[in-house]
Amino acid sequence: MNMNALMQQAQKMQREMAKQQAELEARLFEFTSGGAIHISIRGNRKIEKLEIDKDAIDPEDKEMLEDMIKVAINEALAMIDKEYEKLNSRLSANMRMPF
Repeated sequence: MNMNALMQQAQKMQREMAKQQAELEARLFEFTSGGAIHISIRGNRKIEKLEIDKDAIDPEDKEMLEDMIKVAINEALAMIDKEYEKLNSRLSANMRMPF
């Protein structure tokens, strides 16, 4: 494989990687915690929506509500991390060095 072809292949892979990363950043991930907390978060880790069921709001037990919110956010972020790992694995598998 000549150097020009290698450069073209690298540029193509770079464009594909940027495209897939942009798609992942725009993707909406949703998670519900305890049936009372619902979070919608983009792949770029920006929260779009956070809904709390009014029945989950107990002034006497704010710690439980705080814990459910933390769980929802952490689970949503874990889902995003898994998708990034899959993307990186696919991209790494597509990288073939001719030497």
